[in-house]
Amino acid sequence: EFALAAHGSHVVLLPPDLTDDYLTLVMAEALLEECLLENLDLLRSLTPLLDKTQPKLCRAKSLLNAVLSRGCLMPRYLNEALLLMAKVHYVQGRYWDAQGMCARVGLEELTKEDQPTYHLRLLAEAFAIKGLSLDHQTVSAVSRVRLSEREEESMSCFLRACDAALSYMQELDKTVMTPHSKTGKSTLPPVDMELGYFLQAALQSAYLCLLKLAEVLLSSVSEDSYWPPLGPPPSAWLHREGAAASKDAIYPTVKPPHRYSSDSCFCPQDVVEEAVLVLLITESMAVISRLPDQAEARQASLRDATSVYDLLTIGMARRGQYAMISECLERAMKFSFNEFHLWHQLGLSLMAAGKGVGAVSVFKECTRLRPEDPSLPLLAVKICINQLHWLEEALTLSQRVASMGKEAGEFLPRAYLSVGLCYSLKASEASLRADRNEFNKKSLRALSKAQSLDPQDAQIAMYLALQLALVRQVSAAMEPLQIALSLRGDDVHSLHLLTLLLSAQKHPQPALETLNLALSQHPSNFNLLFTKVKLEEALFGPAAALQTCEEMLQEWQSRYDVTEKSEVIPGARKPSIHLTLPDFQDASTSMFPSSVAASRLEAALSEVSDMSSTRRQGPTYIWTTLERIWLQAGELFMADGRLKEAQFCIAEASCLFPNSHSVLLQRGRLAELRGHLEEAKGLYDEALAIHPTGESILGRLLVKTGRVHLGEKVLRDAVQIHSTSHEAWSGLGEALQCLGSSQAPDCFLTALDLEAFCPIRPFSIIPREL
Repeated sequence: EFALAAHGSHVVLLPPDLTDDYLTLVMAEALLEECLLENLDLLRSLTPLLDKTQPKLCRAKSLLNAVLSRGCLMPRYLNEALLLMAKVHYVQGRYWDAQGMCARVGLEELTKEDQPTYHLRLLAEAFAIKGLSLDHQTVSAVSRVRLSEREEESMSCFLRACDAALSYMQELDKTVMTPHSKTGKSTLPPVDMELGYFLQAALQSAYLCLLKLAEVLLSSVSEDSYWPPLGPPPSAWLHREGAAASKDAIYPTVKPPHRYSSDSCFCPQDVVEEAVLVLLITESMAVISRLPDQAEARQASLRDATSVYDLLTIGMARRGQYAMISECLERAMKFSFNEFHLWHQLGLSLMAAGKGVGAVSVFKECTRLRPEDPSLPLLAVKICINQLHWLEEALTLSQRVASMGKEAGEFLPRAYLSVGLCYSLKASEASLRADRNEFNKKSLRALSKAQSLDPQDAQIAMYLALQLALVRQVSAAMEPLQIALSLRGDDVHSLHLLTLLLSAQKHPQPALETLNLALSQHPSNFNLLFTKVKLEEALFGPAAALQTCEEMLQEWQSRYDVTEKSEVIPGARKPSIHLTLPDFQDASTSMFPSSVAASRLEAALSEVSDMSSTRRQGPTYIWTTLERIWLQAGELFMADGRLKEAQFCIAEASCLFPNSHSVLLQRGRLAELRGHLEEAKGLYDEALAIHPTGESILGRLLVKTGRVHLGEKVLRDAVQIHSTSHEAWSGLGEALQCLGSSQAPDCFLTALDLEAFCPIRPFSIIPREL
């Protein structure tokens, strides 16, 4: 009474009242599905299946033609037959015929209520076949103008196929896999849910849909017109002219996919969050073919994956998530052998994330892939100089680009600039005077070569002027600096260097005017402010310079306000950060001032101690800048004879970095001024233990402890090594003064000159960009 028909790996029971045409249809479907399962690799590689090599496909095709030619099937079964014939046309490479069959399928019949669950599968397969056929159909020269419309239609088919496939899987899960509500057990045995090729394609089409969605979000959706995925659009958006239909209107199925909810689900709140979330999901779905016979499929999937990573880079870079970008690109390395673009993106992301060692390695690999590209070694050079201080490595890479000659094109001057910077930095670290002189000569030659190759490069001219200033050729440095300023008049480094050169030429008033001009354009630059303090001290005395220190403290607090970030403990005294210079004055030189001043100082020190243990958040340079401000204020107070105020400032700096050799050195100077020579000696010893190469500290210590001759020798060596150190020249002047030498005044004058010029301390030679 029941007929049996093979359907894939399952057996289907057929009622006896069905016609022979339906039996033929079921047999054709079974043969076709078996053929598709046996040839999945050929289907994925887009290899057409031929009748002469696929007997099951040939038999299924014959049965379908016979059924369709008789025309006796009911409408619902006719749709199934048309869809099966669309499958046959598609797998044989006749995409236009497949598209025609899909057009004849009555989608309205498949989407009616009270239809069997498997109709959702038919719906998903119909849209998947139509979308795939549109993608693979050739475009003629006449119809090329409609390519954009075809892409939109294809994407719409994939979107609907994906939703229908998800609905089918959810409904199937309810009817087959869910236990019975009363018995607690399933009434049916577990079923092996083996998905066919086209149902898999329908589900995987979500990859392209998500990729397209991310492109739309990142390119055309503004923050003002965005609303969360689970929230309704604003009423103004729905009522505006030309508003699109609601989302439910575009789905052809009466049962859209069920949305799962959970407390741990993340819902994006802006357009960038949604784009990044969509792309991360898309990345997890990326499958790259690795088999040698699937080269074409691998290239197509690799292009899609590359688009995902490019869009991820765009989305995450808007939020500064460079570390996350690099992690995503590192996952792509498993299929990126010899793929330059992904390697290059990884190197740039590692560079932006501050992972210098990895970035240099990646750029070296990029150089191997494209040895003719001179920009790749220079990117590694930039990291070696700025982040890693690998001068030998940077010099080797720079010289490699320089050796390319004219083939390096516009990068050749930059290569010589890098060579010059490397030699200049090596000179600043050389311990032997002969080596230092040799490095300085090589630096000048390289920088001069760079300027001759590109005389319109303001940065090269500025660095040439700086190198001339470092070797004390102040007058010669003015010419390239004027060229740099004529090309880029608002460059902060060029304006700063001009200020220092004018100061070194004994023109403090023009130097201060130039500095004020630079500050009008860059009011928050601490390097400029530190130089302003020195100039004001030389022109107007330490009391006037203290006002600038007060402004620096206020600027620091407004830029790096950490007072609201700390956790407030109930019942405890709220710590506060004192960023105001002390105004109390007392003629006494006692270590512990009395009365109101004593209580203020004691309270300030205790609260700063709280701050040092709970408030030091963020990058280290923030706090080193604050330490420099306090120490600078301490120097000015000592120069003004206000030792208690100097002690306050030194204490503030000490709370930030108690073991800083600069703090210990200034505490030693304060002890000297108070006549506590033994205490000063101990502090100098500590500073020298922390900073063993501080020859000026050692020389000053030897002079203050009575070993003047030995101290004078050490300080002469310090002057030879650090010819631009005003501390070394000042210490040598003190030693020579103790020995009664007539050279002492010259040393003091040199120290004053360097104190005004100070080319190293407020102004770094390390380049910010190449």
